Amino acid sequence: MRYLQQFLWITGFTLAGEALHAALPLPIPAAVWGLALLFLALESGRLPLDSVAGCGQFLLGLMPLLFIAPAVGLVDVWPMLAPVWPAVLGIIVLSTVVVFAVTGLVTQAMLGRRKKEEPHD
Repeated sequence: MRYLQQFLWITGFTLAGEALHAALPLPIPAAVWGLALLFLALESGRLPLDSVAGCGQFLLGLMPLLFIAPAVGLVDVWPMLAPVWPAVLGIIVLSTVVVFAVTGLVTQAMLGRRKKEEPHD
């Protein structure tokens, strides 16, 4: 029963993201809206982390299954990819490194900002 309630919270924020996506003429995906709303609710304390943590961990555990279909789909288009696979691989590696770097820099900036805001003893 607890997981059902947690799942309903997550689903509610997803639906709110869908509503925002439909209402606002911005090129932001509905899933991003939903995640942003969930983040704001958790960060503001209006929604305790315990309200979604268990189901969130369960859904994260299922995430690798979602990548199987796209990987199998690559087998179907391999004849088109075969001539350009080195370029595709290079783009994948370069974009992964850029995402890692940006994520690391943003995380360091956020942690540095948080330390400055904390009162010193």
